[in-house]
Amino acid sequence: MRTVLRRPDFRLLFAALVASMAAESVLLLALAVWVKDLTGSDSMAGATIFAVIAPMALAPLVGWVVDRYRRRPFFIAANLVAAVLLGPLLTVRDRSDVWVIYVVAALYGLSYITLTAVLNGLIRHLVPPDLLADANGVLQTVRQGLRLIGPLAGAGVYAAVGGWLLVLLAMTGFLVAAAVVGRLHVREGTSSRPGRRGPSELGAGLRHLTGEPALRRALLGYGLGSLVMGFTESLIFAYVDLGLHRDAAFVGVLVMVQGIGGLVGGLFSAAVVRRFGEVGALAAGVTFFGPAALALAYPRLWLGVVALLLAGLSLPLTMVGLNTLIQRRTPPRLLGRVTAASEALVSGPQALSIGTGALLVGVFDYRLLFALVGAVTTAAGLYLWRGRGLSAPVAGPVRIPSPRQPADDGVLSRGGA
Repeated sequence: MRTVLRRPDFRLLFAALVASMAAESVLLLALAVWVKDLTGSDSMAGATIFAVIAPMALAPLVGWVVDRYRRRPFFIAANLVAAVLLGPLLTVRDRSDVWVIYVVAALYGLSYITLTAVLNGLIRHLVPPDLLADANGVLQTVRQGLRLIGPLAGAGVYAAVGGWLLVLLAMTGFLVAAAVVGRLHVREGTSSRPGRRGPSELGAGLRHLTGEPALRRALLGYGLGSLVMGFTESLIFAYVDLGLHRDAAFVGVLVMVQGIGGLVGGLFSAAVVRRFGEVGALAAGVTFFGPAALALAYPRLWLGVVALLLAGLSLPLTMVGLNTLIQRRTPPRLLGRVTAASEALVSGPQALSIGTGALLVGVFDYRLLFALVGAVTTAAGLYLWRGRGLSAPVAGPVRIPSPRQPADDGVLSRGGA
């Protein structure tokens, strides 16, 4: 990690991302707590996260737009737009305004897709292939480390002052990120050459994902786990309420505990990628989520702490493995579309599971649902582990595959890479 942080350009991008990730960490959980406080409903609180993920259906269009513009100015514009989108939250006063939170959450989810697609391309442009795992590991370490203070601080500020201050803090974070990246000097052309602008170009990212064996395996396994992982967004509120008999704000404490596990996972994620390959790291992350969910089926605080530590450990391994695999196995001109398509393929099932979980938690015992999550994610992790040889560890830079049948408009033909 120290090697990649010695690069001045990456350090500047890193500083910008710290600001934007801090904004996310104090706000996202607080939105769900805000809805829970206004409505008293666990399902409606969990539906807030569903609203954030639902715009993934537009991912192919977002990826196509991202690939047609330079990464740096697009990243600046996306952060500025994210700051503006949070403004309507300042008008929320009571239960009748909950719809405003949902609308803003959905718009923020759309901006998140955009920022993720741009960021993957920007990192790939700044960092050589052999340091991509380190760069992704550094960012995941910070993201998970912020879970130690961000959600708890956000819940504390909300309880003491109200949501308006959280909104202002988050807006400031995105504005700072835009300003810092504005100082980054990057020589780049547009990422996509002129050509057809129809369904063929929009679907190029999905064709690449399905045509590249390691990416296909990664998305199938992770997508299977995502079908039930989203249940936990609503289940955690029921676990705190019915199992631990505590207020909804205590969810922030558990997320902080999860951040400790995430910090450890982030620190070691690059080493895991180098030892087991990208698919191996992804497999380890998904598998660790299984016993964590099974432990939460038994409501004891000490066991919940262990479970959240293990769940936190799984997150950076999963994300570093997947992001590094995408960056290494995708031509730069397709990276926006491939990143957006992968987000849709993972977050689509997750959005469905969040919505389903919000309904099921009102019908079935939350402990039974946690057990189901544990069984399915363990199976998904074992499926990924069997395919770890598709991305065997390498010592040097990885060759980015080229399309089998390159089209003259710069779009992969059907069949992938």
